[in-house]
Amino acid sequence: MQELTLEATREHLGDALAFLEAKLEAMDCPLRAQMQISVAADELLSNIVNYAYPDKAGTFTLRVEAADDPPGAVLTFSDEGIPYDPLSQAEPDVSLPAEERAIGGLGIFLVRKTMDEVAYRYEDGKNILRIRKDF
Repeated sequence: MQELTLEATREHLGDALAFLEAKLEAMDCPLRAQMQISVAADELLSNIVNYAYPDKAGTFTLRVEAADDPPGAVLTFSDEGIPYDPLSQAEPDVSLPAEERAIGGLGIFLVRKTMDEVAYRYEDGKNILRIRKDF
């Protein structure tokens, strides 16, 4: 397990994604899974940066772990921002044309569809979102 804590700003998104990419490569993560994990991480980190701390500065932590049986990667995102469970939101109606859909929710929908496991909890003043991708 390795983790990185950074200030929750757009300027640090690239640092977090580079950290993640290096860890996935060290795990011999297949390219397709690596791309899906990176897109999911970008979405989740962007949500933290954009919404977790509307009135103050804050941080986020990204933890990356290798999983066994089946092999895969487990990522844990945590922040001390506003309590928010993205999994409690209704899934967007993707059968509608884009111009008729409500704004928002598509990123979390994508995370749910591409990851093998997605779980949220609020504990000790922290939002904790865990995703798992098997390879």
